[in-house]
Amino acid sequence: MAIKRALISVFDKTGIVEFASELSKLGVEIISTGGTLSLLKDKGVPVIGISEVTGFPEIMDGRVKTLHPNVHGGLLAVRDNVEHQESMKKLGLEYIDLVVVNLYPFAETIAKPDVTYEDAIENIDIGGPTMLRSAAKNHAFVSVIVDTTDYAKVLEEVQETGDTTLETRKRLAAKVFRHTGAYDALIGDYLTGLQGEPYPERYTVTYEKMQELRYGENPHQSAAFYRKPNAAAGNITTAEQLHGKELSYNNINDANTALQIVKEFSEPAVVAVKHMNPCGVGIGTNVLEAYTKAYNADPTSIFGGIVAANRAVDEATAQLLHEIFLEIVIAPDFTPEALDILSKKKNIRLLKVSGLDTVAGRKAEPVITTVEGGMLVQASDAYQLTEADLKVVSERQPTAEEMKQLLFAWKVVKHVKSNAIVLVADDMTVGVGAGQMNRVGAAKIAIEQAGDKAKGSVLSSDAFFPMGDTLEMAAKAGITAVIQPGGSIKDEESIRVANENGIAMVMTGVRHFKH
Repeated sequence: MAIKRALISVFDKTGIVEFASELSKLGVEIISTGGTLSLLKDKGVPVIGISEVTGFPEIMDGRVKTLHPNVHGGLLAVRDNVEHQESMKKLGLEYIDLVVVNLYPFAETIAKPDVTYEDAIENIDIGGPTMLRSAAKNHAFVSVIVDTTDYAKVLEEVQETGDTTLETRKRLAAKVFRHTGAYDALIGDYLTGLQGEPYPERYTVTYEKMQELRYGENPHQSAAFYRKPNAAAGNITTAEQLHGKELSYNNINDANTALQIVKEFSEPAVVAVKHMNPCGVGIGTNVLEAYTKAYNADPTSIFGGIVAANRAVDEATAQLLHEIFLEIVIAPDFTPEALDILSKKKNIRLLKVSGLDTVAGRKAEPVITTVEGGMLVQASDAYQLTEADLKVVSERQPTAEEMKQLLFAWKVVKHVKSNAIVLVADDMTVGVGAGQMNRVGAAKIAIEQAGDKAKGSVLSSDAFFPMGDTLEMAAKAGITAVIQPGGSIKDEESIRVANENGIAMVMTGVRHFKH
């Protein structure tokens, strides 16, 4: 076997002239189409048009040009099958030994803010995937390239032996089917979204590998980091790393949590996260004030944590950040002075993430959680609560300041693992009780953490109180106001305890379980 004929038709023309030129020097006959044909001719590469192979002109604006037996017979024929050999001779077909194809840019097209439905449809490639699949199916005899990074390896093998190895052809074929599968998944996702079907009978998604990680949650677990094509700004997959060593699996999870929380706030806010739970959240008139409050919320737990700000980090804030050990600092930007200060620490990761300074336009997106043998899909918890949504159920109305703190606490508790209790005072968290098997336990942790700061604070609960015991603890700690979903059969018991202790209590009608 040897590569004697190649069919080349690429949208991404990176390196194709050089690759085709070297193949031609080796005596490989090159067939091409459309823009690739014109480019190769212009560069002096010997090439013949697809119409000379099919005996049929390209028609319908190029929609139909390679969908022809002269092409697919040459690709799919099993070379050591006598019947196939006889069919090739009888029909006057010639083998095609190498296919080099990459596809219309569907992902890039639908990423355009002004894309039309018609533009999207026109960028669905038909002939390209068909040739790729034919060649990949017959990889025992045919080499196929869909990735420009494979040109050098294939060329090296052809120069040495005249053909590629079977192992290389198997690897290239697997890549083709991953590529066409992802391409079709993206098209299916786009069209399904236009039809408003959040949970179709088959759920197909595709992700692109960003990097292999040193290990997963623990050193004995392997891991890699993938991103969704066309991911919007404001998330960890779109972060620009300005400094520091490679992110770990746990870094990425913690950073994602920090970003989700800090995006809840339109005013300057800083969030400190440890093990995917907030250990300190503060808001202020500027990033320095917000950080100071986030730090003072829990000076112990912030050590070795992740800090995210929704405003640029300035020199004064950087000075304070530099004083403690942090894994990551995330912000929309860093002033030159701040970057210089923080970069003095070799291992700290500095991530620049745009789209953190506004909550406007946030919408629910699919969240996928794997379970053994399957997965769960749900809409993300993008619910935004306003004061108008609240129902005051206590005799005492919350003051304006209490209402402000209650709404702040509600934004935070939404991101704390259930059962969750958050105490807030003076625009900062003062106590966080996370991931407990009962709500009283979560409240106990939050109150103990707050210490004297619990007095005069407000309390947020991610779900209703099944009985009045949590309110009794709150009253003893000096908590003055409570926000909770309501909906328990014993709501009246909690309301009674609140009234007996002069606590203002509001209900949201919405819970925020986070498992």
